[in-house]
Amino acid sequence: MDSLYGNLKKNQYSDYYPFHMPGHKRNLPGRPMESFYGIDITEIDGFDNLHCPGGILQEMRERAAVLFGAEESFLMVNGSTGGILSAVSAVFRGGDTILMARNCHKAVYHSVYLNRLKTEYLYPTFVKEYNICGGISSGKVSEMLTENPEIKGVLLTSPTYDGVVSDIASIVRVAHERKVPVIVDEAHGAHFCLDSRFPESAVACGADLVIQSIHKTLPSFTQTAVLHVQGTLVDRDRLKRFLQIYQTSSPSYILMAGMDQCLSILETERENLCHSFFKRDKMFCDSTKELRNINILSMDNQFKKEYYIVAVDPGKKILSVKGTNCTGQQLYKLLLEKYHLQPEMAAQDYVTAILTVCDKEEGVQRLADALQEIDIGLQRVPDEEFPSVTGCAGTACYDIHYAMDAEYESIPLKDAAGKISAGFINIYPPGIPLIVPGEYFTEDIVRQIRRYKTQGFTVEGMTGKGQQVSIIKEEKNAQNKNCLYDRTCQ
Repeated sequence: MDSLYGNLKKNQYSDYYPFHMPGHKRNLPGRPMESFYGIDITEIDGFDNLHCPGGILQEMRERAAVLFGAEESFLMVNGSTGGILSAVSAVFRGGDTILMARNCHKAVYHSVYLNRLKTEYLYPTFVKEYNICGGISSGKVSEMLTENPEIKGVLLTSPTYDGVVSDIASIVRVAHERKVPVIVDEAHGAHFCLDSRFPESAVACGADLVIQSIHKTLPSFTQTAVLHVQGTLVDRDRLKRFLQIYQTSSPSYILMAGMDQCLSILETERENLCHSFFKRDKMFCDSTKELRNINILSMDNQFKKEYYIVAVDPGKKILSVKGTNCTGQQLYKLLLEKYHLQPEMAAQDYVTAILTVCDKEEGVQRLADALQEIDIGLQRVPDEEFPSVTGCAGTACYDIHYAMDAEYESIPLKDAAGKISAGFINIYPPGIPLIVPGEYFTEDIVRQIRRYKTQGFTVEGMTGKGQQVSIIKEEKNAQNKNCLYDRTCQ
Protein backbone atom coordinates (compact mmCIF):
# COMPACT_ATOMS: atom_id res chain seq x y z
CA MET A 1 0.00 0.00 0.00
CA ASP A 2 1.41 3.36 -1.04
CA SER A 3 1.75 5.98 1.65
CA LEU A 4 0.80 9.57 1.03
CA TYR A 5 4.23 10.71 2.19
CA GLY A 6 5.93 8.26 -0.16
CA ASN A 7 3.93 9.55 -3.11
CA LEU A 8 4.70 13.15 -2.15
CA LYS A 9 8.42 12.36 -2.11
CA LYS A 10 8.17 10.67 -5.52
CA ASN A 11 6.44 13.75 -6.89
CA GLN A 12 9.10 16.00 -5.36
CA TYR A 13 11.89 14.27 -7.30
CA SER A 14 9.94 13.62 -10.50
CA ASP A 15 10.32 15.68 -13.67
CA TYR A 16 6.76 17.03 -13.44
CA TYR A 17 7.06 20.81 -13.37
CA PRO A 18 4.48 22.60 -11.13
CA PHE A 19 2.43 25.19 -12.98
CA HIS A 20 0.05 25.19 -10.02
CA MET A 21 -0.19 26.37 -6.43
CA PRO A 22 1.45 26.82 -3.95
CA GLY A 23 3.58 29.77 -4.90
CA HIS A 24 6.90 28.45 -3.61
CA LYS A 25 6.85 25.92 -6.52
CA ARG A 26 8.89 23.50 -4.39
CA ASN A 27 11.86 25.62 -5.43
CA LEU A 28 13.59 27.02 -2.36
CA PRO A 29 16.84 25.03 -2.27
CA GLY A 30 19.15 25.61 0.64
CA ARG A 31 16.50 27.48 2.61
CA PRO A 32 15.24 26.59 6.06
CA MET A 33 12.43 24.01 5.90
CA GLU A 34 13.45 23.01 2.38
CA SER A 35 12.25 19.44 2.93
CA PHE A 36 8.75 20.65 3.83
CA TYR A 37 8.44 22.88 0.77
CA GLY A 38 9.30 19.89 -1.40
CA ILE A 39 6.19 17.92 -0.38
CA ASP A 40 3.77 20.83 -0.03
CA ILE A 41 1.28 20.59 -2.89
CA THR A 42 -2.35 21.26 -3.73
CA GLU A 43 -4.94 18.83 -5.12
CA ILE A 44 -3.13 17.78 -8.28
CA ASP A 45 -3.66 14.63 -10.35
CA GLY A 46 -3.02 11.47 -8.38
CA PHE A 47 -3.35 13.01 -4.92
CA ASP A 48 -7.11 12.88 -4.36
CA ASN A 49 -9.36 15.55 -2.82
CA LEU A 50 -10.14 15.72 0.89
CA HIS A 51 -13.69 16.96 0.26
CA CYS A 52 -14.50 14.39 -2.41
CA PRO A 53 -12.07 11.52 -1.84
CA GLY A 54 -11.87 8.52 -4.09
CA GLY A 55 -8.23 7.48 -3.89
CA ILE A 56 -5.50 7.57 -1.31
CA LEU A 57 -7.37 9.94 1.05
CA GLN A 58 -10.45 7.71 0.92
CA GLU A 59 -8.22 4.77 1.83
CA MET A 60 -6.95 6.78 4.81
CA ARG A 61 -10.52 7.44 5.93
CA GLU A 62 -11.33 3.73 5.74
CA ARG A 63 -8.17 2.81 7.65
CA ALA A 64 -9.03 5.36 10.35
CA ALA A 65 -12.53 3.89 10.70
CA VAL A 66 -11.09 0.40 11.20
CA LEU A 67 -8.46 1.57 13.68
CA PHE A 68 -10.84 3.64 15.81
CA GLY A 69 -13.78 1.23 15.47
CA ALA A 70 -16.19 3.61 13.74
CA GLU A 71 -18.65 3.08 10.91
CA GLU A 72 -17.27 6.10 9.06
CA SER A 73 -14.41 8.50 9.78
CA PHE A 74 -13.43 11.87 8.38
CA LEU A 75 -9.98 13.46 8.33
CA MET A 76 -9.74 16.92 9.88
CA VAL A 77 -6.96 19.42 9.15
CA ASN A 78 -8.17 22.24 11.40
CA GLY A 79 -8.35 20.34 14.64
CA SER A 80 -11.27 19.25 16.77
CA THR A 81 -12.68 22.75 16.48
CA GLY A 82 -13.71 22.13 12.88
CA GLY A 83 -15.14 18.76 13.87
CA ILE A 84 -17.21 20.24 16.70
CA LEU A 85 -18.58 23.01 14.48
CA SER A 86 -19.47 20.50 11.77
CA ALA A 87 -21.07 18.02 14.19
CA VAL A 88 -23.25 20.61 15.90
CA SER A 89 -24.31 22.15 12.60
CA ALA A 90 -25.22 18.71 11.24
CA VAL A 91 -27.43 17.78 14.19
CA PHE A 92 -29.12 21.09 14.99
CA ARG A 93 -31.06 23.74 13.09
CA GLY A 94 -31.35 27.39 14.03
CA GLY A 95 -33.43 27.85 17.17
CA ASP A 96 -33.07 24.23 18.33
CA THR A 97 -32.20 23.41 21.92
CA ILE A 98 -28.94 21.66 22.81
CA LEU A 99 -28.28 19.85 26.08
CA MET A 100 -24.58 20.45 26.73
CA ALA A 101 -22.11 20.09 29.56
CA ARG A 102 -21.23 23.45 31.10
CA ASN A 103 -17.53 22.49 31.07
CA CYS A 104 -17.35 22.19 27.29
CA HIS A 105 -14.54 23.82 25.33
CA LYS A 106 -15.21 27.29 23.93
CA ALA A 107 -15.51 25.80 20.41
CA VAL A 108 -18.83 24.26 21.49
CA TYR A 109 -20.09 27.66 22.59
CA HIS A 110 -18.98 29.12 19.28
CA SER A 111 -21.04 26.48 17.48
CA VAL A 112 -24.03 27.40 19.66
CA TYR A 113 -23.58 31.03 18.62
CA LEU A 114 -23.20 30.27 14.91
CA ASN A 115 -26.28 28.04 14.88
CA ARG A 116 -28.32 30.38 17.12
CA LEU A 117 -29.19 27.57 19.52
CA LYS A 118 -30.88 27.61 22.89
CA THR A 119 -28.95 25.93 25.69
CA GLU A 120 -29.77 23.65 28.56
CA TYR A 121 -26.77 22.84 30.74
CA LEU A 122 -25.47 19.69 32.39
CA TYR A 123 -23.29 20.61 35.34
CA PRO A 124 -20.51 18.13 36.13
CA THR A 125 -19.85 17.13 39.69
CA PHE A 126 -17.02 18.93 41.47
CA VAL A 127 -14.20 16.79 42.87
CA LYS A 128 -13.27 18.82 45.94
CA GLU A 129 -10.24 16.65 46.69
CA TYR A 130 -8.57 17.97 43.53
CA ASN A 131 -10.66 21.03 42.61
CA ILE A 132 -11.51 19.58 39.21
CA CYS A 133 -14.72 18.79 37.36
CA GLY A 134 -16.01 15.24 37.75
CA GLY A 135 -18.33 13.28 35.51
CA ILE A 136 -21.82 13.77 34.09
CA SER A 137 -24.65 11.63 35.50
CA SER A 138 -26.69 9.62 33.00
CA GLY A 139 -29.59 10.02 35.42
CA LYS A 140 -29.35 13.78 35.09
CA VAL A 141 -29.27 13.47 31.30
CA SER A 142 -32.42 11.35 31.43
CA GLU A 143 -34.11 13.84 33.73
CA MET A 144 -33.23 16.80 31.50
CA LEU A 145 -34.47 15.04 28.37
CA THR A 146 -37.76 14.22 30.09
CA GLU A 147 -38.26 17.77 31.34
CA ASN A 148 -37.20 19.33 28.03
CA PRO A 149 -38.59 17.24 25.16
CA GLU A 150 -37.58 19.98 22.72
CA ILE A 151 -33.89 19.03 23.11
CA LYS A 152 -32.51 17.82 19.78
CA GLY A 153 -29.14 16.50 20.90
CA VAL A 154 -26.66 16.02 23.74
CA LEU A 155 -23.04 17.17 23.74
CA LEU A 156 -20.44 16.59 26.42
CA THR A 157 -16.68 16.34 26.89
CA SER A 158 -15.14 13.00 27.87
CA PRO A 159 -12.38 12.68 28.81
CA THR A 160 -12.10 16.15 30.27
CA TYR A 161 -8.89 18.15 30.09
CA ASP A 162 -8.08 16.53 33.45
CA GLY A 163 -8.62 12.98 32.14
CA VAL A 164 -12.00 12.35 33.78
CA VAL A 165 -14.25 9.94 31.84
CA SER A 166 -18.04 9.94 32.18
CA ASP A 167 -20.34 6.95 31.70
CA ILE A 168 -20.85 7.55 27.99
CA ALA A 169 -22.46 4.15 27.39
CA SER A 170 -25.26 4.90 29.88
CA ILE A 171 -25.71 8.43 28.58
CA VAL A 172 -25.98 7.14 25.01
CA ARG A 173 -28.52 4.55 26.12
CA VAL A 174 -30.88 7.05 27.78
CA ALA A 175 -30.55 9.48 24.87
CA HIS A 176 -31.16 6.85 22.21
CA GLU A 177 -34.29 5.71 24.03
CA ARG A 178 -35.67 9.09 22.98
CA LYS A 179 -34.05 9.04 19.52
CA VAL A 180 -31.72 11.88 20.58
CA PRO A 181 -28.16 11.79 19.14
CA VAL A 182 -25.09 12.16 21.34
CA ILE A 183 -22.00 14.13 20.35
CA VAL A 184 -18.83 13.53 22.37
CA ASP A 185 -15.85 15.86 22.33
CA GLU A 186 -13.20 13.19 22.86
CA ALA A 187 -10.36 15.44 21.76
CA HIS A 188 -8.11 14.13 24.54
CA GLY A 189 -9.05 10.46 24.14
CA ALA A 190 -7.96 9.45 20.65
CA HIS A 191 -5.66 6.83 22.19
CA PHE A 192 -8.45 5.00 24.04
CA CYS A 193 -8.97 2.55 21.17
CA LEU A 194 -5.40 1.27 21.30
CA ASP A 195 -5.57 -0.98 24.34
CA SER A 196 -8.20 -2.37 26.71
CA ARG A 197 -6.28 -0.91 29.65
CA PHE A 198 -7.29 2.56 28.50
CA PRO A 199 -10.85 3.75 29.22
CA GLU A 200 -13.46 2.71 26.66
CA SER A 201 -13.78 5.08 23.74
CA ALA A 202 -17.00 7.00 23.11
CA VAL A 203 -17.03 5.32 19.69
CA ALA A 204 -17.23 1.89 21.33
CA CYS A 205 -19.89 3.26 23.69
CA GLY A 206 -22.17 4.00 20.73
CA ALA A 207 -21.99 7.80 20.55
CA ASP A 208 -23.32 9.12 17.24
CA LEU A 209 -20.58 11.67 16.59
CA VAL A 210 -17.13 11.57 18.21
CA ILE A 211 -14.42 14.16 17.63
CA GLN A 212 -10.81 13.30 18.45
CA SER A 213 -7.65 15.40 18.24
CA ILE A 214 -5.14 12.79 17.19
CA HIS A 215 -2.36 15.34 17.61
CA LYS A 216 -2.98 15.64 21.37
CA THR A 217 -2.07 12.08 22.38
CA LEU A 218 -0.96 10.26 19.21
CA PRO A 219 2.01 10.70 16.82
CA SER A 220 0.46 13.26 14.48
CA PHE A 221 1.08 16.91 13.68
CA THR A 222 -0.64 19.68 15.59
CA GLN A 223 -3.99 20.63 14.03
CA THR A 224 -4.90 17.10 12.89
CA ALA A 225 -8.06 15.38 14.09
CA VAL A 226 -10.69 12.84 13.09
CA LEU A 227 -14.48 12.87 13.28
CA HIS A 228 -16.35 9.58 13.58
CA VAL A 229 -20.03 8.99 12.80
CA GLN A 230 -22.22 5.97 13.36
CA GLY A 231 -25.86 5.01 13.58
CA THR A 232 -28.86 6.50 11.79
CA LEU A 233 -29.65 9.56 13.92
CA VAL A 234 -27.23 11.83 12.06
CA ASP A 235 -27.81 12.97 8.48
CA ARG A 236 -24.44 12.11 6.96
CA ASP A 237 -24.98 14.15 3.80
CA ARG A 238 -25.66 17.19 5.96
CA LEU A 239 -22.54 16.41 7.99
CA LYS A 240 -20.41 16.26 4.84
CA ARG A 241 -21.82 19.59 3.74
CA PHE A 242 -20.68 21.27 6.93
CA LEU A 243 -17.31 19.57 6.87
CA GLN A 244 -16.74 21.36 3.56
CA ILE A 245 -17.88 24.65 5.08
CA TYR A 246 -15.73 24.52 8.21
CA GLN A 247 -12.62 23.01 6.64
CA THR A 248 -10.32 24.83 4.28
CA SER A 249 -10.66 24.16 0.56
CA SER A 250 -6.83 24.02 0.46
CA PRO A 251 -5.97 21.31 2.99
CA SER A 252 -2.31 20.86 3.88
CA TYR A 253 -0.79 17.74 2.37
CA ILE A 254 1.97 17.95 4.96
CA LEU A 255 -0.64 17.58 7.72
CA MET A 256 -2.43 14.79 5.85
CA ALA A 257 0.86 12.97 5.25
CA GLY A 258 1.46 13.17 8.99
CA MET A 259 -1.96 11.63 9.61
CA ASP A 260 -1.13 8.84 7.16
CA GLN A 261 2.12 8.21 9.00
CA CYS A 262 0.27 8.20 12.34
CA LEU A 263 -2.17 5.56 11.07
CA SER A 264 0.69 3.42 9.78
CA ILE A 265 2.54 3.60 13.11
CA LEU A 266 -0.55 2.59 15.05
CA GLU A 267 -1.48 -0.17 12.62
CA THR A 268 1.94 -1.82 12.86
CA GLU A 269 3.30 -0.87 16.29
CA ARG A 270 0.35 -0.34 18.60
CA GLU A 271 1.03 -3.43 20.73
CA ASN A 272 4.66 -2.47 21.40
CA LEU A 273 3.76 1.19 21.91
CA CYS A 274 1.09 0.34 24.47
CA HIS A 275 3.33 -2.16 26.24
CA SER A 276 5.99 0.53 26.60
CA PHE A 277 3.44 3.11 27.71
CA PHE A 278 2.08 1.00 30.54
CA LYS A 279 5.59 -0.01 31.55
CA ARG A 280 6.54 3.66 31.87
CA ASP A 281 3.28 4.43 33.63
CA LYS A 282 3.94 1.71 36.21
CA MET A 283 7.44 3.03 36.71
CA PHE A 284 6.07 6.52 37.30
CA CYS A 285 3.37 5.30 39.69
CA ASP A 286 5.84 3.16 41.63
CA SER A 287 8.31 6.03 41.86
CA THR A 288 5.71 8.48 43.17
CA LYS A 289 3.54 6.30 45.39
CA GLU A 290 5.39 7.41 48.54
CA LEU A 291 4.86 11.12 47.95
CA ARG A 292 3.48 12.73 51.11
CA ASN A 293 2.43 16.17 49.88
CA ILE A 294 1.91 15.92 46.12
CA ASN A 295 -1.24 13.93 45.36
CA ILE A 296 -1.64 12.33 41.91
CA LEU A 297 -5.09 11.59 40.52
CA SER A 298 -5.30 7.94 39.55
CA MET A 299 -7.74 5.29 38.38
CA ASP A 300 -7.61 3.71 41.83
CA ASN A 301 -9.17 6.60 43.76
CA GLN A 302 -12.21 5.43 45.71
CA PHE A 303 -14.33 8.54 45.15
CA LYS A 304 -14.99 7.90 41.44
CA LYS A 305 -18.52 6.57 41.88
CA GLU A 306 -19.54 9.52 44.05
CA TYR A 307 -18.54 11.91 41.26
CA TYR A 308 -19.91 9.83 38.34
CA ILE A 309 -16.42 9.04 37.11
CA VAL A 310 -16.12 5.66 35.37
CA ALA A 311 -12.40 5.96 34.61
CA VAL A 312 -9.42 8.29 34.67
CA ASP A 313 -7.08 8.49 31.69
CA PRO A 314 -3.69 7.13 32.82
CA GLY A 315 -2.05 9.47 30.32
CA LYS A 316 -3.16 12.54 32.26
CA LYS A 317 -1.14 13.13 35.41
CA ILE A 318 -2.87 15.60 37.71
CA LEU A 319 -0.14 16.63 40.15
CA SER A 320 -2.07 18.19 43.02
CA VAL A 321 -0.49 20.40 45.70
CA LYS A 322 -3.84 21.20 47.28
CA GLY A 323 -3.45 21.73 51.02
CA THR A 324 0.27 22.52 50.84
CA ASN A 325 2.33 25.70 50.96
CA CYS A 326 2.71 25.52 47.16
CA THR A 327 0.33 26.56 44.37
CA GLY A 328 -0.15 24.97 40.98
CA GLN A 329 1.56 27.96 39.36
CA GLN A 330 4.56 27.64 41.66
CA LEU A 331 4.90 23.92 40.97
CA TYR A 332 4.64 24.61 37.22
CA LYS A 333 7.43 27.21 37.33
CA LEU A 334 9.61 24.98 39.48
CA LEU A 335 9.29 22.05 37.08
CA LEU A 336 9.97 24.33 34.12
CA GLU A 337 12.78 26.51 35.41
CA LYS A 338 14.71 24.21 37.75
CA TYR A 339 14.11 20.80 36.16
CA HIS A 340 13.53 21.84 32.53
CA LEU A 341 10.28 19.89 32.39
CA GLN A 342 7.50 21.58 30.41
CA PRO A 343 4.07 20.66 31.82
CA GLU A 344 0.85 20.98 29.83
CA MET A 345 -0.76 23.54 32.13
CA ALA A 346 -1.09 24.91 35.65
CA ALA A 347 -4.28 25.38 37.62
CA GLN A 348 -4.88 26.85 41.06
CA ASP A 349 -3.97 23.65 42.93
CA TYR A 350 -2.39 21.35 40.39
CA VAL A 351 -0.23 20.88 37.33
CA THR A 352 -1.18 18.67 34.38
CA ALA A 353 1.46 16.52 32.72
CA ILE A 354 0.58 14.42 29.67
CA LEU A 355 2.09 11.00 29.01
CA THR A 356 1.61 9.36 25.61
CA VAL A 357 2.77 6.27 23.76
CA CYS A 358 5.66 8.32 22.38
CA ASP A 359 7.28 9.35 25.67
CA LYS A 360 10.85 8.39 26.51
CA GLU A 361 11.52 6.43 29.68
CA GLU A 362 14.21 8.94 30.61
CA GLY A 363 11.76 11.84 30.46
CA VAL A 364 9.13 10.11 32.60
CA GLN A 365 11.77 9.16 35.17
CA ARG A 366 13.01 12.75 35.30
CA LEU A 367 9.49 13.90 36.16
CA ALA A 368 9.14 11.29 38.89
CA ASP A 369 12.54 12.20 40.34
CA ALA A 370 11.71 15.91 40.30
CA LEU A 371 8.41 15.33 42.10
CA GLN A 372 10.16 13.26 44.77
CA GLU A 373 12.64 16.06 45.36
CA ILE A 374 10.00 18.79 45.40
CA ASP A 375 7.70 16.78 47.68
CA ILE A 376 10.30 16.70 50.45
CA GLY A 377 10.36 20.50 50.65
CA LEU A 378 6.58 20.99 50.85
CA GLN A 379 4.53 21.44 53.99
CA ARG A 380 0.85 20.86 54.73
CA VAL A 381 -1.21 23.96 55.44
CA PRO A 382 -4.92 24.54 56.14
CA ASP A 383 -6.84 23.89 52.95
CA GLU A 384 -8.52 26.79 51.18
CA GLU A 385 -11.77 26.38 49.30
CA PHE A 386 -11.62 27.36 45.64
CA PRO A 387 -14.59 27.01 43.29
CA SER A 388 -14.40 25.09 40.05
CA VAL A 389 -14.42 26.70 36.63
CA THR A 390 -18.14 25.90 36.46
CA GLY A 391 -18.80 26.00 40.18
CA CYS A 392 -20.19 29.53 40.21
CA ALA A 393 -21.52 29.89 36.66
CA GLY A 394 -23.94 32.75 36.23
CA THR A 395 -27.65 32.41 35.53
CA ALA A 396 -28.34 32.30 31.80
CA CYS A 397 -30.66 35.15 30.86
CA TYR A 398 -30.12 35.74 27.13
CA ASP A 399 -29.48 33.27 24.34
CA ILE A 400 -25.78 33.29 23.52
CA HIS A 401 -26.28 34.51 19.97
CA TYR A 402 -28.45 37.42 21.11
CA ALA A 403 -26.00 38.45 23.81
CA MET A 404 -23.01 38.33 21.47
CA ASP A 405 -24.74 40.46 18.85
CA ALA A 406 -26.28 42.96 21.29
CA GLU A 407 -24.96 46.47 21.79
CA TYR A 408 -22.38 46.38 24.55
CA GLU A 409 -20.06 48.52 26.62
CA SER A 410 -16.90 47.94 28.64
CA ILE A 411 -16.82 48.47 32.36
CA PRO A 412 -14.31 47.68 35.13
CA LEU A 413 -14.49 44.11 36.37
CA LYS A 414 -15.07 45.35 39.92
CA ASP A 415 -18.38 46.88 38.81
CA ALA A 416 -19.61 43.87 36.83
CA ALA A 417 -21.67 42.04 39.48
CA GLY A 418 -25.33 42.12 38.50
CA LYS A 419 -24.55 42.93 34.85
CA ILE A 420 -25.10 40.62 31.86
CA SER A 421 -21.99 39.50 30.01
CA ALA A 422 -21.69 40.23 26.30
CA GLY A 423 -18.65 38.02 25.83
CA PHE A 424 -16.75 34.95 26.96
CA ILE A 425 -14.22 34.98 29.77
CA ASN A 426 -12.12 31.88 30.19
CA ILE A 427 -8.84 30.58 31.50
CA TYR A 428 -6.64 29.24 28.71
CA PRO A 429 -5.80 26.47 28.84
CA PRO A 430 -8.22 24.67 29.08
CA GLY A 431 -10.62 27.12 27.39
CA ILE A 432 -13.72 26.42 29.49
CA PRO A 433 -15.71 29.65 29.91
CA LEU A 434 -16.03 31.09 33.40
CA ILE A 435 -18.93 33.09 32.03
CA VAL A 436 -20.66 33.01 28.65
CA PRO A 437 -22.56 35.73 26.81
CA GLY A 438 -26.02 36.17 28.28
CA GLU A 439 -25.10 35.12 31.82
CA TYR A 440 -25.16 37.39 34.86
CA PHE A 441 -21.92 38.27 36.56
CA THR A 442 -22.24 37.25 40.19
CA GLU A 443 -20.04 38.37 43.07
CA ASP A 444 -18.53 34.88 43.09
CA ILE A 445 -17.62 35.05 39.41
CA VAL A 446 -16.06 38.50 39.78
CA ARG A 447 -14.09 37.32 42.80
CA GLN A 448 -12.95 34.21 40.97
CA ILE A 449 -11.77 36.13 37.88
CA ARG A 450 -9.90 38.65 40.02
CA ARG A 451 -8.20 35.82 41.86
CA TYR A 452 -7.11 34.17 38.64
CA LYS A 453 -5.71 37.49 37.41
CA THR A 454 -3.86 38.13 40.67
CA GLN A 455 -2.25 34.71 40.55
CA GLY A 456 -0.96 35.19 37.02
CA PHE A 457 -3.28 32.98 35.01
CA THR A 458 -4.03 33.80 31.38
CA VAL A 459 -7.58 35.16 31.44
CA GLU A 460 -9.00 35.61 27.94
CA GLY A 461 -11.90 37.88 27.04
CA MET A 462 -10.95 40.99 29.01
CA THR A 463 -9.65 44.32 27.72
CA GLY A 464 -7.78 47.36 29.05
CA LYS A 465 -4.87 45.39 30.50
CA GLY A 466 -7.29 42.78 31.75
CA GLN A 467 -9.42 45.03 33.94
CA GLN A 468 -12.43 45.62 31.66
CA VAL A 469 -15.30 43.29 30.77
CA SER A 470 -18.01 43.59 28.13
CA ILE A 471 -21.64 43.85 29.27
CA ILE A 472 -24.93 44.29 27.43
CA LYS A 473 -25.93 47.94 27.48
CA GLU A 474 -29.66 47.76 28.10
CA GLU A 475 -30.47 45.19 30.74
CA LYS A 476 -34.13 46.26 30.70
CA ASN A 477 -34.46 44.20 27.52
CA ALA A 478 -33.68 41.05 29.49
CA GLN A 479 -37.38 40.22 29.74
CA ASN A 480 -38.13 40.50 26.03
CA LYS A 481 -38.62 37.62 23.63
CA ASN A 482 -34.92 36.78 23.67
CA CYS A 483 -34.98 35.94 27.36
CA LEU A 484 -34.48 32.24 27.92
CA TYR A 485 -37.48 30.18 28.96
CA ASP A 486 -39.56 33.36 29.53
CA ARG A 487 -38.18 33.62 33.03
CA THR A 488 -37.49 36.85 34.91
CA CYS A 489 -33.82 37.79 34.76
CA GLN A 490 -32.88 39.73 37.84
